[in-house]
Amino acid sequence: MRVTIADDSGLYRELLARTLTQAGHEVSTAATATQLLTVADSTTPDIVLTDIRMPPTHTDDGLRAGLRLRERHPGIGVVLLSNHGEVAYALQLVNVLRERAGYLLKERATGTRELLDTIDRVAAGGLVIDPSIVAVLIGKRRPDNPLHLLTERELETLKLMAEGLGNNAIARQLGVTTSTVEKHATALFRKLGLSAEPGSGSVSEENARVCAVLAYLRHSGQLRTD
Repeated sequence: MRVTIADDSGLYRELLARTLTQAGHEVSTAATATQLLTVADSTTPDIVLTDIRMPPTHTDDGLRAGLRLRERHPGIGVVLLSNHGEVAYALQLVNVLRERAGYLLKERATGTRELLDTIDRVAAGGLVIDPSIVAVLIGKRRPDNPLHLLTERELETLKLMAEGLGNNAIARQLGVTTSTVEKHATALFRKLGLSAEPGSGSVSEENARVCAVLAYLRHSGQLRTD
């Protein structure tokens, strides 16, 4: 798989590049958002790993470059890397790209298993959000928050859905059967007033469920996205 890494830290770029090269991936690198556009346009990678805050402005240059690359090359997967969990950027990624995308904290991305798993899932069409971001989304609850209607197990199921897991994976995580997960999913969707229904757990369906969870949290006013 072809992967382009964009980060203004040479040491961090080298760490990721070495990890991915050893795993058999073909790696190219960039130190700025501008270089990322140039490198990715010429190599057309399968996946782009990009820091959010990059030169030239050190604001959201990496995010904007990733979104621009998706417009130019619809097949490219985009994974944002961040030192801190910034919910607004994660929501923007979800709302704009919806699939073949990911958001990881850098400390998690340096773990070989987490990094390679994220790349594989994004390349397959998935949407991967760092569990710490999901915890923030689920945890910001108001007194009138419909999440209070959920049982503890339904809330656990919802959290794992928001991380991009399908019914089989959720079942393994919780130590229950797939049919039990489907029952929890049916109940929580009904309680949240969402029209989505659990089904086969395909990649596209997983994405729809993740987007439904994040969209609900955003539109319910629980999160500041400015």
